[in-house]
Amino acid sequence: MISWQPGEQDRCLALKEELRTMGIHDRRVLAAFGRVPRHLFCLPEHRPLAYQNQVLPLAEGATLSEPFVVAAMLQALRLQGGERVLDVGSGSGFTTALLCELAGAVYAMERLPELLQSSRERIHQLGYQNVRFRCGDGWQGWLEHFPYNAILVSAAAPSIPPAFLDQMAPGGRLIMPVGGQQQWLRLFQAAEDGASLAPQDLFAVRFVPLIREAGS
Repeated sequence: MISWQPGEQDRCLALKEELRTMGIHDRRVLAAFGRVPRHLFCLPEHRPLAYQNQVLPLAEGATLSEPFVVAAMLQALRLQGGERVLDVGSGSGFTTALLCELAGAVYAMERLPELLQSSRERIHQLGYQNVRFRCGDGWQGWLEHFPYNAILVSAAAPSIPPAFLDQMAPGGRLIMPVGGQQQWLRLFQAAEDGASLAPQDLFAVRFVPLIREAGS
């Protein structure tokens, strides 16, 4: 059972309305934000800020992404409910939980073991059954479960790693931040015939880097 502090549910609904005014129009995405309690995924000392549209720090340099950016990434994927989704850099698990609401099967990868374990516990606490977890840097994707209809990456790389493109299903969509000091949220779509379509840069963002382990 979800524990809410006084006023927290109202703030959750207010955040959903704020996202709507900022251009998030996908009803399924907005509904997911109304159902997933962000306060469960932040550090206890930041709980009063859980429903503000801002980045929150986590352990070991990780961050809980700004709600608008997460919502924009999810909206760009155009999920309908039956897709297989790879979630790279799953972090606290908040985006993973939203994906569990929106997709058929979610495969979450996180480099930091403690962060992965805590996110797994929170997501199971919420009752989601359509998710698998793996500890790893994510640079090579998760070959065991490809092809993916959608790939969401919550860490930045200078360019899109080839493994992500190789593991996309025909017609699949990938969204991730690309760049170094200057980053853009980039949407990439594979055509139904397997050809690639021109990537689209949506807006400037700031994410932690996608770490590549030696030999990967």
